[in-house]
Amino acid sequence: MEAASVPAATTGRRRAKKHKAEAGTPWWMWLAVAAVTIFCLFPFYWLVNTSLKTGPDLSTATLYPHNPTLSNYDSIFSNSAFTTALKNSAIVAFMTTALSLVVGSFCAYALARLRIRFKFLILATVLTITTFPQITIAAPIFKLWRDIGLYNTLTGLIIPYLTFALPLSIYILTSFFREIPRDLEEAALVDGATNFQAFYKVVVPLAAPGLATAGILTFIAAWNEFLLAITLTSTPAKRTVPAAIAFFTGSTQFEQPLGTISAASVTISIPLIVMVLVFQKRIVAGLTAGAVKG
Repeated sequence: MEAASVPAATTGRRRAKKHKAEAGTPWWMWLAVAAVTIFCLFPFYWLVNTSLKTGPDLSTATLYPHNPTLSNYDSIFSNSAFTTALKNSAIVAFMTTALSLVVGSFCAYALARLRIRFKFLILATVLTITTFPQITIAAPIFKLWRDIGLYNTLTGLIIPYLTFALPLSIYILTSFFREIPRDLEEAALVDGATNFQAFYKVVVPLAAPGLATAGILTFIAAWNEFLLAITLTSTPAKRTVPAAIAFFTGSTQFEQPLGTISAASVTISIPLIVMVLVFQKRIVAGLTAGAVKG
């Protein structure tokens, strides 16, 4: 009798757990998620709110604009300095991302596949570059660029951006390449492919989530970078968007250009938001590569 009651009790507990799981997520957890979401999105909403205000409305802290207008957006797009800065930011960000993925994929593949002594030490040394604050190298790069003629050029921005983007790309791609079975490359080599063909025809397509993650994070960092952009440029023709926004002025000497700054900030944020929403699954897959074994 007692032996029969044990399975019955176990079955009862299983049914209780199943019923609890079917009951769904508790209401307080949804409330917590909603609170966190509002907390994260409210600054961007306030930015949009401010961008739709002009004149005296900018000094009023209301949750919505009473007289919404797009005049701030018309103002920034009629400003040649802002449109030029948009083009410069796109060139610098895309070039930095492309070079970071090409060079980073080669380095990561070598660290993940080749038999190299002190691979962990090499990877750790590469990652230590990201710990250096940009302000520590801004003055030396400024002096060096002035001496060799790279100051106030887009190339002079891409090179230091690449210095900080490569370590992250190498780290992400190394973790991802390690998860790809070696058997696939060996099969390609048996079929007559060279090592390089096996790399770009077999490994690279399988590493698409990692490449997307590294590319998006690199693009966002290069697009938003401010310190080096304002230190290594001096004319509106070569400034990127973050540096150009810092030089916005009002219609009078003492006017704060809050509306145009907010409109410009919203404009440069939209491409990044769309990019993250489109590639969010690949970003998560790339960041979690190597986290689970087996």
